[in-house]
Amino acid sequence: MATDRAPYPDGVSPPTRAAPDPLVSAKPPRQRPPRHLADLPLPERRAVVAGLGQPPFRASQLSRHFFGRYTDQPEEMSDLPRAGRDELARALLPRLLTAERELSCDGGTTRKTLWRTFDGALVESVLMRYPDRVTMCVSSQAGCGMACPFCATGQAGLTRNLSTAEIVAQVVAGARLLADGQVPGGPARVSNVVFMGMGEPLANYASVVAAVRRMTDPVPEGIGISQRSVTVSTVGLVPAIARLAAERLSVTLAVSLHAPDDELRDTLVPVNRRWKVAEVLGAAWDYAAATGRRVSVEYALIRDINDQAWRADALGALLAGRLAHVNLIPLNPTPGSKWTASRPSAQREFVRRLEGHGVPVTVRDTRGREIDGACGQLAASARS
Repeated sequence: MATDRAPYPDGVSPPTRAAPDPLVSAKPPRQRPPRHLADLPLPERRAVVAGLGQPPFRASQLSRHFFGRYTDQPEEMSDLPRAGRDELARALLPRLLTAERELSCDGGTTRKTLWRTFDGALVESVLMRYPDRVTMCVSSQAGCGMACPFCATGQAGLTRNLSTAEIVAQVVAGARLLADGQVPGGPARVSNVVFMGMGEPLANYASVVAAVRRMTDPVPEGIGISQRSVTVSTVGLVPAIARLAAERLSVTLAVSLHAPDDELRDTLVPVNRRWKVAEVLGAAWDYAAATGRRVSVEYALIRDINDQAWRADALGALLAGRLAHVNLIPLNPTPGSKWTASRPSAQREFVRRLEGHGVPVTVRDTRGREIDGACGQLAASARS
């Protein structure tokens, strides 16, 4: 291979440690998160309420408060009998997440929250308000087992999977901020959700799919966000992508590719040693065919590592003519890391090369750099 096409530029070493096994479930917490109504479909909520000796329709009332009014405080539920409110809240609305730290930037329209779970695990969510939408970036795991070396969460390792309700609660918390007028810009609702926070969503498959359904089912079953406004990201767990396609959901699949060639991707995304680029993209194209949804290809631009012009051409050749869009991400480096963002000139050339192949491409808005906006950075600073 020619020197300018070396897979490991600038002294990046080939992988030496074993690839993570993404199909091995995370260890469950010693004690499961408390049962919450967001964990249950509405018929099961009704059964719980009936078991407490109350009319089953109280489950719908309770659900409307949580999913429609974004509250879990019994004193705010005036349509419920005072005598039974506290018992219902204890049974179906336990507090799952406690805000450990909150940071904001962009005039208050970007807000990052570090949450502590019932067992002390740390997870993050980010609310980003734009002129035409409000996006919540949510975590699906506490930590991550994929071991990508440029990612703060990947380097911290995996603590455990989040429950369905712990995932949904992040979105409800963001919706509550908007409803309470704590985000500048006037009244608004959460319109978009991206599973791009901490964790590999498809490694916590059951909870993530249930959370998607809870977010997108109408009130009182869920929050009522459009499925087409939800994006589920993955590093490329091929069997899980196929399983997701069979769900016939209308969510966008985002594939965190980061390199078009197996040699480099084996290092940047270690699970590539199990499922190679061709297999990952093949599963993505099958997903697009099954759902009619365009695949988002995520590509973090890392200076002198994966931003060479020839890699842009290689990526363009892989994606040309496909139902795909490239989302280039200027790397938000972690403190002390050797990985950093590409030079502006390299970024512009990368875009130009992709467009030359007829591949749609955008460069992600780099919000949140001043508040440890990248996945896992705030949690890492809290642990240090």
